[in-house]
Amino acid sequence: MSLLVQKFGGTSVADSDKILAAARRAIQAHQRGDQVLVVVSARGHTTDELVALAREITDRPPAREMDMLLSTGEQVSVALMAMAIERLGVPAISFTGAQIGLTTDSYHTKARIRNISTDRMKSALDDGKIVIVAGFQGVDENYNITTLGRGGSDTTAVALAAVLGAAACEIYTDVDGVYTTDPRIVPEARKIDRISYDEMLELASLGAGVMHSRSIEFAKKYGVPIHVRSSFSDAPGTWIVAADDARRLGVAVTGAALAKDEARITMVAVPDRPGVVHTIFHTIAKANIVVDMIVQNVSVKGAAEISFTVAKADLPDVLTAAEAAAKAVGASTVMHDSDVAKVSVVGLGMRTHTGVATTMFEALAKEGINIQMITTSEIKISVLVDRAKAAAALRAVHKAYLLDEVHAEVHAPFVPSSAANRAMKLVPLADDGATDTRPRGMEDLVIAGVDLDETQAGVSLFGVPDEPGYAAKVFRAIADAGVFVDMIVQNVSLEGNTDLSFTVPRESADRAAAAVEPLARGRIAIEPALAKLAVSGVGMRTHTGVATAMFGALAERSINIKLINTSEVRINVGADIASGQIALECLRRVFAVNGD
Repeated sequence: MSLLVQKFGGTSVADSDKILAAARRAIQAHQRGDQVLVVVSARGHTTDELVALAREITDRPPAREMDMLLSTGEQVSVALMAMAIERLGVPAISFTGAQIGLTTDSYHTKARIRNISTDRMKSALDDGKIVIVAGFQGVDENYNITTLGRGGSDTTAVALAAVLGAAACEIYTDVDGVYTTDPRIVPEARKIDRISYDEMLELASLGAGVMHSRSIEFAKKYGVPIHVRSSFSDAPGTWIVAADDARRLGVAVTGAALAKDEARITMVAVPDRPGVVHTIFHTIAKANIVVDMIVQNVSVKGAAEISFTVAKADLPDVLTAAEAAAKAVGASTVMHDSDVAKVSVVGLGMRTHTGVATTMFEALAKEGINIQMITTSEIKISVLVDRAKAAAALRAVHKAYLLDEVHAEVHAPFVPSSAANRAMKLVPLADDGATDTRPRGMEDLVIAGVDLDETQAGVSLFGVPDEPGYAAKVFRAIADAGVFVDMIVQNVSLEGNTDLSFTVPRESADRAAAAVEPLARGRIAIEPALAKLAVSGVGMRTHTGVATAMFGALAERSINIKLINTSEVRINVGADIASGQIALECLRRVFAVNGD
């Protein structure tokens, strides 16, 4: 007998008819012979109403009391769901997070799961009951009620599927799956039948609001297949699974996304010496601000520009921290722009397809859209554009990659692998990556790998024009020369010009430089051998400080950072080839990762 976890969001339990419909879905699975555990959110707008009620009392409600208040929404839902299932003739029992022993840390309103006791749930399931658990909530070691923050019920459901070895976790919502992009902006968007954890992590952080990053991190860490489905139809939804199950042969890009509310900060004339990058991001991390894109290009005359993006709402706080950091390291100026947006494409196939970036840049050039910043990872390309042109940019790249056609095919129903084959292989580490004896939690950061690539060379174009289409011409020339590009870094322009750096296989460096020489309007520099260092893991999006720990470790060994680009699952830096092995050893020590 297999176990199925079903999660119903607020819109799926908004009234009595919808609760009964959700109850019937649980009963159908139970009648097929599955053990069924249901996780429910607060009904409809209950949480918003509770928050508004608190604001009527005080402008600054204590976090502990907010958790006490907000947790009541889910308690109402579980009781009603149990009543509905019992009414339809199947035994059921409801539990709060505390009643099942879902223990968390003590960070009220944004707690992380440490452990879950399974005895009470297993006993009820073995008795033939459908178990209903309140999402979004738990209890700390002092029995204070805690809540998990945004997306908390999804996280509860995936966590329970992990500890109980469920065959799958079904997420029922008001949409019928994950789409190639936001269909409200691009009506041609198609539903994706299967997508990998890493692709979904990238899309979730980029504004695809179907699932929150924490639940996807959980699923990847413990190998839980997730099926995102509509509460209002029986149509297949989208499976979020391991890369081997999600991969599509011949397809480079799976989806595109837009993050509209971004702000960009640029530090000008940053001294190019070891430790400077660490000082900057350590200062920002102390302000508890999550940084998104980080871009540093190759220095000119001993100085570089470093740019990064944050949520627009964080701009006032981050400017204060950035000014302090600039003063500490001797940078000349801090500039910012609050009217930018990030457009990204994501796909596992980028690892093996050439010309993917070229397609994106040419699509934007055709629409006359200027690229302010570029950063890449193994499965993502992100560009920063003017917010007013963001929707047009998203539509252009969606069309360029034929995403409305790629996902139009009908595939056979997907069957996830047996729960018995999904071992919990990763051991969580502390947030700072160091080995310690603190209690380990289910949601703790996992650094899965620290890698060194010594096969690449760097090519930089200095003083290139900041105009639509220039990047497209450069990377078209490189693609036509048959050269595979890895890292791409473009920073914002200063006085109408910018710098563009990229890495290629070492043996292709001269060919790449020759291909772009007719387009160069300034100096071209080749770094014939570059050390590319990468830290990858699970939880890097929602645990701050990974980049800071990486930069700090390199600073301690006086290793200078030449290039930076980042993603949700990986941080890449370029350094001198002579420092490669030393850097690898120090990073593996800091993050407690061996070389096997």
